[in-house]
Amino acid sequence: MATSLSGLWVPLVTPFKDGAVDYASYERLVDHYLSFGVDGLFPLGTTGESPALDEAEIDQLVERTVARAGKTPVFIGVGGNATRKVTRDLKRLERHRFAGIVSVCPYYNRPGQDGLIRHFRTIAGATDREVLIYNIPYRTAVNLSNDSLLELARVPNIVGAKDSSGSIAQSLDLLARKPADFAVLTGEDALFFTMMANGAEGGILAASHLMTERFVAVARAFARGDLAAARAAWAPLASLVPLLFAEANPMPIKYCLWRQGLIASPECRLPLTGISDALARKLDTMLTERLAA
Repeated sequence: MATSLSGLWVPLVTPFKDGAVDYASYERLVDHYLSFGVDGLFPLGTTGESPALDEAEIDQLVERTVARAGKTPVFIGVGGNATRKVTRDLKRLERHRFAGIVSVCPYYNRPGQDGLIRHFRTIAGATDREVLIYNIPYRTAVNLSNDSLLELARVPNIVGAKDSSGSIAQSLDLLARKPADFAVLTGEDALFFTMMANGAEGGILAASHLMTERFVAVARAFARGDLAAARAAWAPLASLVPLLFAEANPMPIKYCLWRQGLIASPECRLPLTGISDALARKLDTMLTERLAA
């Protein structure tokens, strides 16, 4: 049965403590976001620091996410810049009962559009799980064109895209041209309201680790066609998002989660470190104001 790719999906952070994955904090986070009624969970993405994890840690995170998620769908991050390695990783992980994968455009080696199309066709052909393509030129140095993405949309198990193209014109063109059964979830946190207002199915948003109920409210309001309610829910989020991306993601988010007691440490893995003192002061003020509201 096809997964309902809509609403708010949380790209989960991976908590660390003293260099190791903090699974107790991770499971607490999963339960926390499920309590808000989020529409899906996405471990092992950019926000989850997936390049810094080893195979055993990845296996444990997938197993624990699926075990706690219940009926909430889980798409896991399985991507890379070597197609054979991606398909091998996917085969290794398929013993877990996740609904699908989010697969980022291959980075560093900068393939052309033909290489991108063949890459994703090969991945989709290697699995019966659903595939969500993640286009984020800011991080990968390649931009999957809308023409290429729409060609890939013809592949039966390529069911949608996490759109972080960074170009509002490209994003709106995609929404105007996509098939009805192809889901576009924005990965541009600051454009969540704008993209939903223009027909996106939802968002996969790192910022939704905070004020989650507001992000859920935006998605629910659009689902019932209540633009005024969506605008009211979005208003306090507009100023939150820039703060959470003022320094490298997920460092600011982890700091906030730690300050709220949701994870035991704000630790990231190298090459990521921690946020500056100046940003910490701004985030502390934001958190204090939020708690007082």
